[in-house]
Amino acid sequence: MNPTGRTEHIETVVIGAGQAGLATGYHLARRGRPFLVLDGNARVGDNWRCHWDSLRLFSPARVASLPGMRFPAPPMSFPTKDEMADFLETYAEAFGLPVRTGERVARLRREDGKYVVTTGASTYVCDHVVVASGTFGRTPYVPGFADALDPRLLQLHSSAYKNPAQLRPGGVLVVGASHSGGDIAYEAASAGHPTVLSGTIHGEIPFDIEGGPAHAIFPVLWFLAQHVLTLRTPVGRRMRPEVRAHGGPLIRIKRADLTRVGVEQAPERTVGVRDGLPVLDGGRVLDVANVVWCTGFRHDFSWIDLPVVDEDGWPLERRGVVSSSPGLYFVGLAFQYAFASMLVGGAGRDAEHVVNHLVKHLGGEPVSRGRARAKVPA
Repeated sequence: MNPTGRTEHIETVVIGAGQAGLATGYHLARRGRPFLVLDGNARVGDNWRCHWDSLRLFSPARVASLPGMRFPAPPMSFPTKDEMADFLETYAEAFGLPVRTGERVARLRREDGKYVVTTGASTYVCDHVVVASGTFGRTPYVPGFADALDPRLLQLHSSAYKNPAQLRPGGVLVVGASHSGGDIAYEAASAGHPTVLSGTIHGEIPFDIEGGPAHAIFPVLWFLAQHVLTLRTPVGRRMRPEVRAHGGPLIRIKRADLTRVGVEQAPERTVGVRDGLPVLDGGRVLDVANVVWCTGFRHDFSWIDLPVVDEDGWPLERRGVVSSSPGLYFVGLAFQYAFASMLVGGAGRDAEHVVNHLVKHLGGEPVSRGRARAKVPA
């Protein structure tokens, strides 16, 4: 962190030190371009460390690598969230990426032909800004009626849930039946809580992702995610708004697993409150002691003082390039170019595309390979 509060001039500022921001840094370093990566967390990787304790990746280590460094684990193992966090920290150190932690960006504006990035500590004036602030956004979404629930109920968004020890004795309502909702409902029921999972289940992966057949299936799925489900194909273009608007399928935990531990799978949405208790669509009132909101996140780009988002809050970009604001880019968005964009292993390709465009915008030289070298073995 820069304690001086002075204004600095730098060619490019990357906002966010997750996998997308660090992959962007790698490619900028490889081109020999001056840049800084700013992150509001105390440590690189904290965007992963904050998740619930038992979270593991839903894709194997073989597709969790970043440019220049493979994930240091057996290819078909599934890293924990803390292992992923440590990998990101090691990656930044290995390539000497200039990351400043504790620098949360408060405002981005355009002034006199330059971008001005303001944090609580410093101001950065730059030619280019790459926003890498999250796949689906970082702002937890909870419906407005949640405020009307009885204050004696414990309410947690999935971003604040860590483990069942947080829950109060009694029933649990998990709102949102995507993979995170399924995983948390399974964990709550396994700990002895009567549990209801509310919402439509959007299918499930029809095989055990950690079973033997997955070794043959995952390479095929990865190829589809990288090369078929993209903005270049009709099926990819149809899928993109669905992926961005709806929760994902059950992945590790399946319907049968939920049934086995006693989770009630209620397809009705949670739509309101009656007498301080949550109400399902159709009028059923649930007498529970806990509500866990697995209702996702929203992008909040109100800190960007430029007209660069659409009516749904998504950036107006094409493969990360914002044509209306030359020099402004996004990386790491859900389905930015392909289904793989939202997976760790897909961050590198999107970052490289953005950096190629950025350097071309500068009139830069072709890529100079070998400038970004790891300082530790990969």
